[in-house]
Amino acid sequence: MKFTTDFPRAIEEQPDVGIVMEDGTRLSARIWKPVDAEADPVPAILEFLPYRKRDGTTYRDALTHPWFAGHGYAGVRVDMRGSGDSQGRPEDEYSDGEWADALAVIGWLAAQPWCNGSVGMMGISWGGFNSLQLAALRPPALKAIITICSTVDRYADDIHYKGGCLLNENLGWGANMLSYIARPPDPALVGDAWRDMWRERIEAMPFFPQIWLNHQARDDYWRRGSVCEDYGAIEAAVLTISGWHDGYRNTTAHLVENLSAPVKGIVGPWIHKYPHYAGPQPAIGFLQEAKRWWDRWLKGVDTGVQDDPAMRLWLMDSVRPDRWHDERPGHWIAEAEWPTSTIGAKVLHLGDGRLQDAPIEIAVPVASPQDCGLAGGEYFPFMFGPELPGDQREDDERSACFDGAALAEPLDLVGAPSIVLTLDADRPQANLCVRLCDVHPDGASELISYGLLNLSQRNSRSEPTPLQPGERVEVSVTLDQCAYRIPKGHHLRIAVSTAYWPVIWPSPEAATVTLHRGAVTLPVRPTAAGDEWRFETPEGAEPWKTTQIRPSSSYRHVERDEGGEVRVIVENDFGSLTDDDHGLINDSRMREVWTIDPDDPLSARAEIAWYQAGGRGDWSWRTEVQASMQSDAESFTMQARLTAHEGDRPFAQRDFNTVIPRFGL
Repeated sequence: MKFTTDFPRAIEEQPDVGIVMEDGTRLSARIWKPVDAEADPVPAILEFLPYRKRDGTTYRDALTHPWFAGHGYAGVRVDMRGSGDSQGRPEDEYSDGEWADALAVIGWLAAQPWCNGSVGMMGISWGGFNSLQLAALRPPALKAIITICSTVDRYADDIHYKGGCLLNENLGWGANMLSYIARPPDPALVGDAWRDMWRERIEAMPFFPQIWLNHQARDDYWRRGSVCEDYGAIEAAVLTISGWHDGYRNTTAHLVENLSAPVKGIVGPWIHKYPHYAGPQPAIGFLQEAKRWWDRWLKGVDTGVQDDPAMRLWLMDSVRPDRWHDERPGHWIAEAEWPTSTIGAKVLHLGDGRLQDAPIEIAVPVASPQDCGLAGGEYFPFMFGPELPGDQREDDERSACFDGAALAEPLDLVGAPSIVLTLDADRPQANLCVRLCDVHPDGASELISYGLLNLSQRNSRSEPTPLQPGERVEVSVTLDQCAYRIPKGHHLRIAVSTAYWPVIWPSPEAATVTLHRGAVTLPVRPTAAGDEWRFETPEGAEPWKTTQIRPSSSYRHVERDEGGEVRVIVENDFGSLTDDDHGLINDSRMREVWTIDPDDPLSARAEIAWYQAGGRGDWSWRTEVQASMQSDAESFTMQARLTAHEGDRPFAQRDFNTVIPRFGL
């Protein structure tokens, strides 16, 4: 990345600007803008998050918002109420209160003397979600958004459920947020009120997974905030960006296909990061691309973005399976329209362990051990470390596999593969995982894409119905979007399993699903000859200046005991550092243990610990969370304890214990 401080306009930073809501709650904003903005007003670009601008998103904010300010914008980072240095009580994600506050902030920004009245909104993950949601509410000043790693459907494509299966990230991320949001504000900004603010947020802090697990089907809770319910509500221009190694890789295709507002899509090889510093490489000149977008829709400058291809995608070359790749070889392809007639459909049928051209009747039982899925990697890769899918051979052995012939020519897959299966099951509930793999000549198996289906939701995501054991049904599974080149000499594999641990929670009973027919539809694009698009080299403002106390590290390990129990241990140490500007210490680490007996789905157990700490000088604090979950055939049992300390003294404690009935899971 090229770092610069040589901008067209001199900039100034305001670390704590108060924006007061109608009820008197003060939200804290950090604003970067040109020093002459009142004489020459600029558009505002808002990120509205619970992720702490003072010591949370600081790294990416330092690269991004001063760069925007130096190019004639006001970069604005606002802590949501009940988080960071803002007053108030934290709420569930995407609440009415969150939207009302965001609307008020947008109106406040547009009315400032240094703002030209136009506002853009951007963000990754939570900020990508609420950018879309606010665009659907159509505040007059919001003219354009950039949404990164987000979703159009909160039930189908978030960290809670996938294909109607319960994602274990539901608990993992919820435990993270319990510890993270419960951190105190900075006394240097908020003064003597910091302790009362801290106590108020801890006392009000919900344990999000309890809320989410009470909505196990796609009910009104999930429809709210899912912009797919009414794509036409969005009138602002939308630039949507995803990564092939992120959990949110489907959104870009959905938005580009369905929005009537101006929309363009970019998908790179990235994990859950902004694309100017993301991995695996190549990163892109995201800030320059964003400036083109903002200049067109917030300033009315003809930058040509309206003529860009509808989709620009990194077509990934085949690589050896590994838990991390510093880069993914490939090249950029471009499609002027999406969907596009350039991409055709190749249909293959399940045969006797083969993929073949003609359909036949088969009788293939699938009864995976409960530890199938250990090579799946993290649902939501975040670290630049061992979180990607590994060699699939171990999981393939626990699945029913169907192999194609060795390819005589390379095959470019671009889009969402799908499969239609005729099957029966011997239990009223069962899960399916369908994986599409690239098998190397020596047998190494690389995951291309996968899809999940809770068979109780085969007909409806909102109204689960049990299977009738032995009754044949036809089901459809859509796999994740992909752009992947399978080389000559490799072959395709479809692998079907009834378990995918620890990505999803298991069924209440070990089920056998018998496959009778199957038709796979592959999205095939003519083989690309080379790059069809080029992005600029990444740029950024000066990096965040810190002093390292402890380096970061990432660890993932599988243990098996003599009784056969399997444990997946994930330890991420995010390191410890001191901010060289204001002196705050930032220290964070986590440990997850996912345990299961391969013969017993009811043995599934999750134990998660989070530690956050900080302070300055003689002042220090820490929050710790211990969370766990297990289940029987009728219900889930979830426990969590949040403790907070000021120095060595206990400050507050919250306990969250609940039993939630299973509903078609």
